[in-house]
Parts: sequence; C-alpha cells; structure tokens
Amino acid sequence: MSLTAAMLASQSALHAAQAGIQVAANNIANAATPGYSRQVAHLSPIRGVAIGNGGTIGRGVIVQDVRRQVNEALLARSWGSMSEHAAAEQRFQAMSAVESALNELSGYDLSSELASFFGAWSERANLSESSAVVVQRGVHLADSVRRLRSDLGATRAQIDAQIGGEVAQASSLLDRIAEINRTIADAEQGVRTANDLRDQRDLLVGQLAEMIDVNIVEQPDGRYDVLLGSAPVVLGGTSRGLEMRQVTIDGVTRVEVTIRASGQEVAPSGGRIGGLLAARGDGIGRTIDALDAIATQLVFAVNDAHATGTNAAGLTETFAELRLAPGDRSLALNDPANSALAALPFAPRTGGFLVNVRHVATGLVQSVRIGVDLDGINASGASGFADDTSAQGIADALNAVGNLAAGFTPDGRLRVAASAGYDFSFSDDTSGVLATLGVNAFFTGRDASDMGVRADLAANPSRLMTGAMEDGRFVENATALRIAGLQDTAIEGLGGRTLRAAWSDAVQTVAVSTQAAQLRAEAARVVRDSLDAQRASVAGVSLDEESMNLLNFQKQYQGAARVISLADELLDSLMSIL
Repeated sequence: MSLTAAMLASQSALHAAQAGIQVAANNIANAATPGYSRQVAHLSPIRGVAIGNGGTIGRGVIVQDVRRQVNEALLARSWGSMSEHAAAEQRFQAMSAVESALNELSGYDLSSELASFFGAWSERANLSESSAVVVQRGVHLADSVRRLRSDLGATRAQIDAQIGGEVAQASSLLDRIAEINRTIADAEQGVRTANDLRDQRDLLVGQLAEMIDVNIVEQPDGRYDVLLGSAPVVLGGTSRGLEMRQVTIDGVTRVEVTIRASGQEVAPSGGRIGGLLAARGDGIGRTIDALDAIATQLVFAVNDAHATGTNAAGLTETFAELRLAPGDRSLALNDPANSALAALPFAPRTGGFLVNVRHVATGLVQSVRIGVDLDGINASGASGFADDTSAQGIADALNAVGNLAAGFTPDGRLRVAASAGYDFSFSDDTSGVLATLGVNAFFTGRDASDMGVRADLAANPSRLMTGAMEDGRFVENATALRIAGLQDTAIEGLGGRTLRAAWSDAVQTVAVSTQAAQLRAEAARVVRDSLDAQRASVAGVSLDEESMNLLNFQKQYQGAARVISLADELLDSLMSIL
C-alpha cells in the first residue's frame, strides 16, 4: 500500500463526505416541502487490491446512489386512505346540507305543514274553521313542498357542478402524471433514479386519490399506469382523460363519469367524486324521490275526495286541470300512446262514478253511473285498448246525461256544465278518473315540483267542497271528514304507510345517513392520520437526524483531509531523503 493509494482512498472519502453533506443539506432545505421524501446517500467500499500472501486492502469509498426513503406498500395504503377519507367527508357535508334543507323539528317543517293542513280540514268538519283558512293552509303546504323541492334540487345542481369541476381537475392531473411519466423514463434510462420527479408524481397521485379512487401499477421503466377499477386512464406516457356527462332518461337526469378517450363509464366509489356521486344518488336523489312520491299521493288522495265533494249549492260548471291534446282525447286512458296520461305519476282504473243532476227548484235528483273500462282487453278477448274508456268517451257519456253538457275547451280541458235551473255533483268514484283528470280538484300538479292549489279556488274559497252525497242524501261535512282522515289512512302508493309516516321515514333515513357519514368520516380520518404518521416516519425529514449526519460527514471529511495532509508530509520527507 503506497502513500499515493492512501491519498486516493482519502480523496474518495472527501467526495463521499461532500455528497453526504449535500444530501443532508438538501433534506434540511426540503424539510417542509409538500410531497418531499427524505433522500439517503448509499456508500459502498471500492474493491480492494491483493497484498502479501492473499490479503487485500481497500481503496476507498464510492457513492453508489442517492435513494428516496419510500415504502411502496405504505404509500399505496396511504393513497387508499386519502380516497376513503375524502369520500366520507364529502358525503357527510352533502348529507348535512340535505338535513339542513329539511329543517325538521323547527316548527316550520313539512311535518308541521301537513299537520296544520289536515287539522284545518278537521276543524272545518266541526264547523269551527272557515273554508278560507282551509284553502290558505293548502296554499302554505303547497308552497312549502315546492320550496323544499327547489332547495333539494338546488343542492343537487350544486353537487353536479362540483362533480364537473372535480372531474375536470382530475383529468388535468392525469395529463400531468402522463407527462411526468415520460420525463422520468427519459431521465432514468434504467440507470439512475429521478428522485425529485418521482416525488412530484407521487404528490400528484395523492392529489388525484383525494378526488377519485385509483390503483397504481409501476412498470419496469419506472412509469406509472393509473387505473380506475380495472379501466386504465393513464398508460405510460398517455393520458386517456376523464369527463362528466349528464344523461336524462324518462325525465330523470343521471351523472356519469366516463373515460374521455373511449366514452367508457367508470363508477368511482372513493375520493370527493365518489362521495359526491353517492350523496347525489343515495342521499339527495332518494329524498327528492320520497318527497315527490308523498306529494303525488297527497295530490291524488285529496283530489279524489274533493272531486266527489259538493256543497248545499251544487256545481253549475267545473273544469278539469289536465290538458289533453286532440290526439290524446280519443285514446284510451290506459293506452301507453296517450302522452298526457302516460306522463302522470298516477292513473285511473276500471270502475265508475255517479253524476247527480239536481233540479234546483224541486230538489229532484237524477243519478247516472258513468262506467270506466280500463282492463286492456278488447271485445275479442285479446290484449288491446280499442274498447277501453277514453277522455272523449267520458265527455260523450256526460253529455248524454239530461240537463248536462260536456266537452273540451280550446286548451284541452274537460268542461262540464249544467243547464239553467240545475246543478250537479259527483259521487262514488271507484275509478279515480276524476282525480286523474283533475275534475273539481283541490290541488294542481303532479309532484313536489309543481304542486299548487287550484287558482280559482285560491281566489274564491267558497268553491271549497266540504260535503258529499252519501246514499242519495247530502251530508254537510262528509268530504271534510274524509280529507281530514287521510292523515291516518294507509296509502298503497306509499307502501301501505300514511303520508306522515312516509315523510317521517324519509326524514329519519336522512338523519341516520348523515350520522353514519359523520362516523365514517371520523373513522377514515383516524386511519389516514395513522398512515400519514407511518409514512412520515419513513419518508419524512428529521432535522435531528440530519444534524447528526452532518456531524458524521464533517468528521469523515476532516479525517480524510488529515490523512491526505499526513501523506503529503511523508512524501515530502521521502523526497528530501532522496
């Protein structure tokens, strides 16, 4: 071993110490940099040379490489926890917004409005309340239903806008990941590791994971393939992108997340996008559907009772609320081609109703039953609608009743009027056709979005029907009692529940879902914090540890410099002897 070899070994130590100091300084500089992973200089001894009888002596040290301190399995788990936490938080926020919109237990909620409405009918039946109050309660109830439906719709529209923004941002992140994939492949060339570029890419993947649940597959050349479920959205250096679409089927608008390059729909369950989609469907969508169903059944049930109601002075004229195009009037009410009826959430059935025409001066009443055939079977016994009842058929049958005229207005509404000196009423409607057409209705509309009180009734509450004809005689409060009793009546269209019970179930479902979302968000946060702490212990920069590394490399540098200085002195002594 020569003095020159000792100097060369010490020189390698100087280079190694310099590299170690530079790595430690870089770590300290990036201690607070988001996404930065601690780097470590890996040193290896230089292969020694043989001396004497088979021994070897080393020739110094070399910096083999500088590596990131990253646990790939822990990193993947961390991304998964980020997706779960973001999804749970977003769903909780959305469900909290729904719960706030319902405003239950405030005294101004839908439950209170329903109770006030039916209470007004009950008091009217006992003659302790006026018709004007009943009508006004109906107006308040309809306003509350529409306002609540509007608030829920606005919340859903806001979520749709959020989803669109998140999808656009996620697509942009995919493009950037694909670009960094190309840069990493060019920079590494299978020889070195582009630590900073990999940190940038992992930071982007983390941001993407908070938006949507992804799976990462690293290729041998260092590039990431990104998958949503089993669908690839980044393949090496190519991004296939994402986009949001709104698809309306049968009046129902769905939000779809699709791959931009192929149009394939994906179904994210994690990240903010997954949380928003879940809240939109299971939370807001389900609540809107429940509200619409309750409003629909309320409108039909009240109208069914009010249509066959009357007062001491019967009707001289009434109009249906449903507008029928000329082509629909002659089609059977149950014919799918009848666009006006097919669009309704309720439908008539086989049965009939009585029309009672009274001579006002004498009090003599003529009752005629109008049959309604909606069995979907024609005269030959085959399936068909040719022999079933149409709106025109009902108008013709009414028109055939003495001292009664029926036809359609220019805007397509059925009109029924009595001759001078006569009035009329309806009773015993087993077909529901009067409520379906909106004849002598209380409410207008089909669901919560357009529910209202009949305009002429709101303007003139004396048109409110509180009595009814029962067994050929007039009962003054029969209709009022029937409508008041609807609050405790099981309704088939609501699964055998009452109106109040159905709404109570919907409210409780929202409350339970909101609480569950909150608990899920808290649990997901705990898991995420734990994984973040584990990741930080591996990849995070410890200033104390880096300070110790600096001291060690400083001593290494000083020692190597001392060896070189000593070897130089020895060489000078040797040269002076020679």
